[in-house]
Amino acid sequence: MTEETPGFGDNAEQPDVPSGATPDDAAPQAAEPSVEEGTAAPAGDASKASAQSAQSAQSGPSAQSAQDAGLLAQLDQVRTALGERTADLQRLQAEYQNYRRRVERDKVTVKEIAAANLLSELLPTLDDVGRAREHGELVGGFKSVAEALETVVAKMGLQQFGKEGEPFDPTIHEALMHSYAPDVTETTCVAILQPGYRIGERTIRPARVAVAEPQPGAQTVKGDSETAASTDSADAAEDKETGGGPDEG
Repeated sequence: MTEETPGFGDNAEQPDVPSGATPDDAAPQAAEPSVEEGTAAPAGDASKASAQSAQSAQSGPSAQSAQDAGLLAQLDQVRTALGERTADLQRLQAEYQNYRRRVERDKVTVKEIAAANLLSELLPTLDDVGRAREHGELVGGFKSVAEALETVVAKMGLQQFGKEGEPFDPTIHEALMHSYAPDVTETTCVAILQPGYRIGERTIRPARVAVAEPQPGAQTVKGDSETAASTDSADAAEDKETGGGPDEG
């Protein structure tokens, strides 16, 4: 007879299996330690992730401050550019307004010059009309034409000036004759030889006149007579006062 050594044989190679369990149930139990090892590995990754999150949490405020500073710098640049563009726009608007005013002023000036050039050519005709009216020759169809011409030039702004008896003004009068008169106290236009014409403030032709001045010495004689009269009246008043005293006594 052969002796069987305990632990050897078929029974030694089989693991302990609970009663009522099949040999296939032992395989999952043997694999359980590997599952625990798999769950232990992510624990290291979690600690690494927590460290990174803590580091990012520490660096978060400084990064936010840098970003805010950058945004503020960009905002300042935008505001500066906006101010420059606004100033440029205001300057251009002012220049445009000045340009419009200058153009309007130039238009008026050009219009006045054109009208003055045209009316200057018509002044001899107007002089003929005036002389014909003075001599009573402005009759019939010629009168109608002359009045229509005067109406048209008046609508264009032509104004006639120069009257007898007005003071002489060298800026608008041209003296062609000179004389002395006892009844004037200053240089006076005593005759209008040719009327003057203007458009607005622009003088097309000065009035050609005859002037008269006070006679030399007339003011002195007048002053002496007034002085003598005042002296005589003062002497008379003094004599009256002096002569009245003894009568009363």
